Amino acid sequence: MTTPLQFEQWSHAMQSRIEHVLTTTMPADTETPITLHQAMRYAVLGGGKRVRALLAYAAGEFCGAPLAHIDISAAAVELIHAFSLVHDDMPCMDDDDLRRGKPSTHKQFGDATALLAGDALQSLAFELIASNQLSIEASQKVNILYCLAFATGSRGMAGGQSIDLESTGIKLSQPQLAHMHALKTGALMHAAAMMGAYTAPNADTQKYQAVDTFAKAIGLTFQVVDDILDAEADSATLGKTAGKDAEQDKSTYVTLLGLNTAKSLAQSLYQQALAPLEAYAQEADMLRSLASFITQRQF
Repeated sequence: MTTPLQFEQWSHAMQSRIEHVLTTTMPADTETPITLHQAMRYAVLGGGKRVRALLAYAAGEFCGAPLAHIDISAAAVELIHAFSLVHDDMPCMDDDDLRRGKPSTHKQFGDATALLAGDALQSLAFELIASNQLSIEASQKVNILYCLAFATGSRGMAGGQSIDLESTGIKLSQPQLAHMHALKTGALMHAAAMMGAYTAPNADTQKYQAVDTFAKAIGLTFQVVDDILDAEADSATLGKTAGKDAEQDKSTYVTLLGLNTAKSLAQSLYQQALAPLEAYAQEADMLRSLASFITQRQF
């Protein structure tokens, strides 16, 4: 079993690795159009725990992919995540002035530049996957591109955000809430893990299935824990505005179930995530440790 110290060392190494990949693959802030590139780098670099990149690395390693092959998939999913945060924070969406402990991109650069920065980050994610920087078979690239595109669109993240906006002031049932978050949050986390897995050459089909089941459960776990933290932590701890969902009268797992039941649900989903990994020994330890980190994180 991986110890907490080993996981901490691995996660720090992967966080440093993805930060370097992002820094070197994004346009320089001296390249024209300078303000747009500055905004893109501001939105992406130097913040966040890189959970989606960690999922890509852990799943890719589990399936036998070399780290160098996982890098671009991990970077692409982080770019998509950053794009979603830039747009989500804008006044026409969730209207939040704080992200990752600093002013949101639209507060720093204005609405128009923030909108363009989000658009450009999304395009860059697909550009990286299609480029020669990702040295894998064409069929693997197609799987990764499809996975990310599906998770980003109307049947994934964008669709979940749409449902969220339409549901303000409406009390959702637990199945409705789960469906919304499976799209808004879970789809991209699932994609991150599968994109890492798809970089592995000739991976075992059963491993793909294990990653698929694991990622779906842990994506929902992440959102339940987010709702708990939103209710319990302050803005300085979270790096974003605490209590925002309650202020905007949105349904959360805490408002729907109560704090204690929401915590029990997080633990149940965590066990569901671990179940498909039972057939595997040490090779699945980083996935297990990452699931524990997601469930128990305090920020």
